[in-house]
Amino acid sequence: MKYLLMPSPDHTPDDNATTPPLNAHAARHARPVPPGLHLIATPIGAARDITLHALDLLAGADMLAAEDTRSLRKLMEIHGIPANGRPVLAYHDHNGAAMRPRIIAALEAGKSIVYASEAGTPLVADPGFQLAREVVAQGHALHSAPGPSAVLAALTLAGLPSDRFCFMGFAPAQASARQQVLTEAAAIPATLIFYESPKRIHRFLNELCEVMGKDRQAALCREMTKKHQEVLRMTLGEMVSELAARTLKGEIALVIDRGAAVTASADDLDAALTKALGEMTLKEAVARVTADLGLQRRVVYQAALAKGKAQ
Repeated sequence: MKYLLMPSPDHTPDDNATTPPLNAHAARHARPVPPGLHLIATPIGAARDITLHALDLLAGADMLAAEDTRSLRKLMEIHGIPANGRPVLAYHDHNGAAMRPRIIAALEAGKSIVYASEAGTPLVADPGFQLAREVVAQGHALHSAPGPSAVLAALTLAGLPSDRFCFMGFAPAQASARQQVLTEAAAIPATLIFYESPKRIHRFLNELCEVMGKDRQAALCREMTKKHQEVLRMTLGEMVSELAARTLKGEIALVIDRGAAVTASADDLDAALTKALGEMTLKEAVARVTADLGLQRRVVYQAALAKGKAQ
């Protein structure tokens, strides 16, 4: 998920010529960084949201890698951290297979390497997963410097239950696959968090209304931590109407409340099992009815076994 990196309101690019960098001490006092791959979270908007730990790692690591090296260099410039001749490697979906051996070789040589996502926390809708997996598989140290996350920022802004949540990422581009994902997601007893493009958000909201119903509470979080941050809190149906005539900009995180608990009767369970068992195996039927009726799998399984013995 891409965000435009913005200096914080009290530090604009024009200020750089007359005021010191936000973290000039990091450049002067780089701390030794232990060998291994260090995953750092980067701001999703305001440059000041980066942590001091991440700045120390950027200042002291032997090698730097990023999904977008231009964004990383801009972030380092804002905070007064020079590269000082250190390698700054681009690592993304298109070159990951070619770049991983080079990074692994550096780790084998005892180097410290920082990997930064385009914005937010690495491995969350980010190409760093395969890199981290390979580092662990090869027995090298993997470290994490926690920080900004669009998922958690949206969850805290939404005003919806946060005791249990499920990050769904971007829904599939193919219509049939998207329909299946939304159908499965509708039954998850947790707050759902999707990423979506402003170009597709209107279609996506309409599909959500069809699958989950218009009355589900939701929050659309846009341009988080930036000057034009916007959060819309309303039902999915109201959101469709509210945005019908608008063209949105900026990346979007959509937070959706869990569905209302549905209490199925014994007759409902019996009818659902009769239909499902006539079309699929016992295991598949139990899974389908459990998801459709929101019942415990154990209850559905025992009912299915009893039904089979009675026939």
